[in-house]
Amino acid sequence: MNEDFSLRQTPYSDPGELDTGVLPREPRRLAAMVRGLVVHRGEGGLFGYTVPEERLHHDAESRYVTEILRILRERGDTPLTERRAPAARFVGTCRDFSLLLCSLLRATGTPARVRCGFATYFADGWYEDHWVTEYRAPDGVPRLADAQVHDGYGVPFDPMDVPRDAFLVAGDVWRACRQGRVDPETCGVSSVEELRGLWFVRGNVLRDLAALNGVELLPWDGWGPGLRKGAPLTDDDLAAADAVAAARSEDDRRRLFADPRLTVPAEITSYAPYLGERRVMLPVR
Repeated sequence: MNEDFSLRQTPYSDPGELDTGVLPREPRRLAAMVRGLVVHRGEGGLFGYTVPEERLHHDAESRYVTEILRILRERGDTPLTERRAPAARFVGTCRDFSLLLCSLLRATGTPARVRCGFATYFADGWYEDHWVTEYRAPDGVPRLADAQVHDGYGVPFDPMDVPRDAFLVAGDVWRACRQGRVDPETCGVSSVEELRGLWFVRGNVLRDLAALNGVELLPWDGWGPGLRKGAPLTDDDLAAADAVAAARSEDDRRRLFADPRLTVPAEITSYAPYLGERRVMLPVR
């Protein structure tokens, strides 16, 4: 992991005027803090909380950490370091847990970045669309943290050190699909039949490349015909994704991200699950 890049905030992860001096520095404590500030919009019932429809539809459309923090301020004046009741939390997705943790890690001196890929610990035999945070642990080893996972999940690993075969970055799943080791129809959103397949894996390959280049998108952001739901993939689409999945260095990823087929344009399409399709202008990089 390139330390200089991973410490630098992006327009998406920048916490703005947040007083970082009061935050803990240990990654584990920061992850616990995030779990006390965010509730997954599909898990209100686990906390005995019925998520209001307005929050269900709109909170997770917050692209930037500054928006997440603004919403948290509006819902309570308790310090962010204190665990909140579900009604005072931000209602988000795995991407929001991961981006907020990444932001706080960067702000307190721990190199970090967001990764897009697939988790194998939510449903048996399934590669579930998921996002986590990759960070440089105190011993210098890059590790994966899943700030969404709490004791109720019963996972057989430390959420601050997710095994690389439990969460697979999108490029690894793409290669496994292309080599016939994973069925692409077992990759995607297990609860939504039309959100699975090789086209979906390719979308996550491009979103992961974008995140590694400082563009931490929403999970339903797309651009170009290949990122539409169920889109057929051309030979060029396949070759470009193969190249991204094979990249192993930061220089290679930066070079690939400059390719017009792979970079994120200034105007994208958001295929929001609740709010519908709309055009969105992204900040200038």
